[in-house]
Amino acid sequence: MNDAAPRRLGVLGGMGPLAGAAFALRMVQLTPADNDQQHIPVLLCNDPAIPDRSSAFLGQGPSPLPGMLRGIDTLVAGGADCIAIPCNTAHLWFDELQAASPTRLLHIVEAVVADLRRQGVTEGKVGILGTPATIAMGLYQRHLRAAGYQTIEPSPEEVQRLCVPAIAAVKANRIDEAFAPAAEGIRALARQGARAVVLGCTELPLAVPAARRGEFDVVLTDSIDALAREAIGLMRPAEASAHASMSRR
Repeated sequence: MNDAAPRRLGVLGGMGPLAGAAFALRMVQLTPADNDQQHIPVLLCNDPAIPDRSSAFLGQGPSPLPGMLRGIDTLVAGGADCIAIPCNTAHLWFDELQAASPTRLLHIVEAVVADLRRQGVTEGKVGILGTPATIAMGLYQRHLRAAGYQTIEPSPEEVQRLCVPAIAAVKANRIDEAFAPAAEGIRALARQGARAVVLGCTELPLAVPAARRGEFDVVLTDSIDALAREAIGLMRPAEASAHASMSRR
């Protein structure tokens, strides 16, 4: 491994708890490795006490920023020299978090843009599913448009009717109930011409499991997997590049 590459990944999780745990699992599953010692050391701070991010940004609850900063302090004290945050809405505070962190934070939206390109979607319309705050504040829209894509978002009514119930079901460990509203959201965006759909809340990849993604006629980019691939590429650049080359053959 390149000596300049980070050696230990910190994960600021708990937002929600299953998404943080799923991200840690996907780090292991996506890492090219033949034995335990070849895997990336990961420190997981899974703190579900951090206040709800969407409610806070919409002025309906306390700020999660102090809790997230405490989590970053915990990870840095534990030796993390790079930090991933498997929560899309938390990235509405990304600039404040990065300014306060002595270590690099990975940006989940930049990882999703890279994943779209990895899957061959380099232009055209991209649909976005996510929390009310993520959609309303244009987190994905800004980055995707800057990267040359057009964006399609669900209406506020569709966010409340489709995204919110799917996310809530995952947070409540009722994952089977989450698929139907999430699937309806994907199909609605596809009917509007989306070439790809971003599962832009880390509960949504859990609502739409990999085994069922072939049911859709659009490319799906999974923000959990995208962030994991970004972390692996940074921390194991040579191995990740070789694995990607083999996967394309």
